[in-house]
Amino acid sequence: MTTISAVAKAAGVSVSTVSHVLNNTRYVSPEKVKLVMDSVEAMGYIPNAVARSLKLSSTGTIGLAISAISNPYFSDIICAIEAECSKRGLIVFLCDTQDDPDRELELLQHLHQRRVDGIILASSGDPKRSLDYLIESEIPCVLVDRLSDSRFDQVGTDNVAAIRALVDHLVTLHHRRVGIILGQPGFATTVERMNAFRAAMAENGIEVSDDFISDSNHNSADATASTHRLLDLKDPPTAILASNNLTMIGVMRAIRERKLRVPADISVLGIDDFEWADYFEPRLTLMAQPCDEIGRKAADLLIERIANKRRPRETIRLLPSLRVRESCGEAA
Repeated sequence: MTTISAVAKAAGVSVSTVSHVLNNTRYVSPEKVKLVMDSVEAMGYIPNAVARSLKLSSTGTIGLAISAISNPYFSDIICAIEAECSKRGLIVFLCDTQDDPDRELELLQHLHQRRVDGIILASSGDPKRSLDYLIESEIPCVLVDRLSDSRFDQVGTDNVAAIRALVDHLVTLHHRRVGIILGQPGFATTVERMNAFRAAMAENGIEVSDDFISDSNHNSADATASTHRLLDLKDPPTAILASNNLTMIGVMRAIRERKLRVPADISVLGIDDFEWADYFEPRLTLMAQPCDEIGRKAADLLIERIANKRRPRETIRLLPSLRVRESCGEAA
């Protein structure tokens, strides 16, 4: 294997000059930089990443711990984070926590042991041990989507604005009996969206029955069962709001099983736009979350935090956009 000494000899410079060129740790004249880089390319020299990380106290790696990486919403965020980190010369290690608090803590510990420079985390529904570990270990970290702890930089959607816009859209169509199918219990997004729903309905002078709120749906099958329970009520909702893409699948499945027509029999809308929303019949009215911007902002914040651990913490809430299609009609 080619050594740094061999590169220095071929370029006619000192070993320290080669090191400064490769690590960008001191000014080197353009002429010598060219000599060094020509020799590196000609000789196929590959720097020792481990030795370099020990010297610079940096590995050039980022840990990304996210649940349900197959979910299109998180996949879009992951792609944006990886693209932004790649621009900065950083490598991303991706872990799927599976929304399991024990697995989450274990993966964070493994990432720490591998000396990642920082971590981006979409936390589980019970993240206390993981978040305490990150604080105690002084690991730079940014929370995405589930904004639950002001001790960290955080980036996500403005859930209050999203729910308010959806409720206002239904109210303009004269809906007053509105049900909501929320995601997993304990998640910050679930709590925020439930509270925002109650507040938005109250602002429109509408009292919401607890029977119209389902806040314990771990997957689309749970959402299907919850939708059936709503439809079994004596006075069922005239519209159902699905709080994420998985609950939307469950809602639509239940409606099809009941052989109901959307929007003639019931209106449907939700959070999380996705590629195939335009191919539903009817096309779904959805709130699109700014996944690309969430990913880019998360990467930016983490890089800034790594560079300056004393800078003030930031919580960034990005505005979503309502995409009105055909799944909502006038209330009967």
